[in-house]
Amino acid sequence: MAAKTVDEFVAGLEGWQAEAVSAIRQLVREAAPKSSEAWKWGQPVYEENGPFAWLKAYKTYINFGFWRGTQLTDPKGLLQGDGDRMRHLKIASLADLNKPAIKRFVKEAARLNREKGSPTIKANR
Repeated sequence: MAAKTVDEFVAGLEGWQAEAVSAIRQLVREAAPKSSEAWKWGQPVYEENGPFAWLKAYKTYINFGFWRGTQLTDPKGLLQGDGDRMRHLKIASLADLNKPAIKRFVKEAARLNREKGSPTIKANR
């Protein structure tokens, strides 16, 4: 059965992936308490004045991505991707779960959305 809610998505994960996604959900709640979580585009999406982050589980890793990834402060080069806007963290184990960095990225991404508006609107990019 394909997930239709974020809770169903998490329930369908196993082992370290379920634990990592649960931890990320908690970090988002802490770092962006006014944000909402929804099932959109076949994945969990976090929104505050438009979407700012998403979660995607693959067979051996999880991507936690940001719509305005290229605008995020990333001095350690943790974010991956080569598109013109989006970047993601590739998490392949619980050891890859950099909680302080995730919280910083979430706080900054939500703040950028509050300041600039939804990144899905071309004029706000």
